[in-house]
Amino acid sequence: MKIIVIGAVAGGTSAAAKARRNNDSAEIIIYEKDQDISYSGCGLPYYLGGKVGSIQELTPRSPDFFKSKYNIDIHIRHEVLKIDIPTKTLVIKNLDSGAVFNDTYDKLILSTGAQAFVPPIKGIELENVFFLRNVQNALKIKAFMDNHHPKTAVVVGTGFIGFEVMENLEACGIKVTLIERAGKLTPNLDEDMSLYLEKRLSKRKIPIFKNANVVEATSQGVILENGTLIPGEMIIVATGVKPNVTLAREAGLLLGVTGAIRVDERMMTIDTDIYACGDCIETWSAVTKRPHYRPLGSTANKTGRICGDNITGGNVVYPGNLSTGIFKLFDISIGSTGLSEAEARSQGYDIEICHNIKPDKPGYYGGQEMLIKAIADRSTQKLLGVQIIGYDGVDKRLDVFVTLITYGATVDEIFNLDLGYAPPFSTTKDPVHYTGMILDNALNKDRKLMTAADLKKN
Repeated sequence: MKIIVIGAVAGGTSAAAKARRNNDSAEIIIYEKDQDISYSGCGLPYYLGGKVGSIQELTPRSPDFFKSKYNIDIHIRHEVLKIDIPTKTLVIKNLDSGAVFNDTYDKLILSTGAQAFVPPIKGIELENVFFLRNVQNALKIKAFMDNHHPKTAVVVGTGFIGFEVMENLEACGIKVTLIERAGKLTPNLDEDMSLYLEKRLSKRKIPIFKNANVVEATSQGVILENGTLIPGEMIIVATGVKPNVTLAREAGLLLGVTGAIRVDERMMTIDTDIYACGDCIETWSAVTKRPHYRPLGSTANKTGRICGDNITGGNVVYPGNLSTGIFKLFDISIGSTGLSEAEARSQGYDIEICHNIKPDKPGYYGGQEMLIKAIADRSTQKLLGVQIIGYDGVDKRLDVFVTLITYGATVDEIFNLDLGYAPPFSTTKDPVHYTGMILDNALNKDRKLMTAADLKKN
C-alpha cells in the first residue's frame, strides 16, 4: 500500500506515524510546501517574548527524524498543485528547483491546515505588518523586533493568538494597543465574562478599542474607519484563520457548511480512498452533534491519529469536540468548554445560568477570586458549557467540567465528586462543587437565581 499525506504539521505527521505503527510494509510519503514540519504553533508567541529561547525548541523533528524512526519520507518545499481522483495522481512542484512531477497513491490524507484570514486592510503588505501562523512568520517578527527595537505595537484581534502575542510583546517592553472589531473581547466568551476580563485588563492600563474597524495600516500605526490613527511601530494582525481547502475543492471533494472539508466520524471524505484531518476539516459539537469549525492543535493531533488508524484497517471514530480552549494573559487564566450562553440560546435550549465567584484556594493560603459561569439544560439538567476566569487552577477546574459534559453528568451529581483537597490546591468545597450546588438548587429546589438584569430592574 502506498499512502501519501499532504501536510507535515500536527495532523499529517500524527496520521503518518500511526499508519506506520499499524503497517510496517506500507510506503508512506509526506509532501509539505513549507520548510518547517511538526512544529509547535502554539508556542510561537512565547518565542517572541523570550520564554522559548530558541526556535529549534519548537521544531524538534526533521525529515531525517521521521525517516530514521518511522521510515517515512518527508519532502519539504514541495507543493501539491492538483489531485486527480480518477487516476489517483498528484501533480507536485518542487519549490526550490521549479520541477513539476507526478506521483500516485493508493490512499491519500489531506492535512492542508488553515491559513491566516487576511482582512481588507490597505497597506497590509507593509514590512511592519505581520501575521503569526507558522515558524517563518515568527522569525520575521523576531527579526523586526531585533533590528528596529519598536516601543509600540498594535494587535488587531483578541482571540488566543492576539492575546498571547500582546502579553509577550509587553514582556519585551513594547507598549501594545488592542483593537477588536466586535463589541466584546475574545470570541469564546459571552459578553458578561468578556466585560469581567476587560475590567481585569484595565488595571494594567492596556488600551483597548472595541467596535473598531481597521481600514489602513501605515508605518506609524493603523487607521480606523472613523479616521482615528492608533500609533504602533509594528502591527500584528490576529483576525483568525480559515481552512485551506483549495486542493480539496478543485478535486471535487465535498465541503461542509463551514467551508472546511466534510468528513465522517472516521475522517473519510466522500472518496473512500481519501481521508482528511487537522485544521482543514469540519468537525462537530459533542453536545449538539451539529457541524462547526474549531481549528486547534489538540484536535489536529487526535483527528490525525484517527486518520492514520482507519486508513490502515482500523475502526476508530471521532465523537466530536467541546471547543475546549484555555489561554494565559499575564497572571490571568481564561478557559471555556462546550456551548456559550449565546450559542445555547441560538440553538433553542431552555437554559439555566449561574455565576459562581469563589477563591481558588483558602484565603490564608493566598487564594484569589475565580469566576465560573455555567450553562445547563433545564430539560435534561446536564451541563452544556462552562467559562472560567481566574488565576491558579483554572485548567484543573476546566478539565473537570470537560469530563462532566463529555459523560453527560447532571447538575445534582457534581457535588458528590470526590475531588482532591489540600489548602495549596483548593477549598474544602471546591468551586466545581459550588457550581453544582447552585445549579441543583435552582433546578430542583425552587431557589430561583437572580441575574444582573434582575438587579437592574429592581
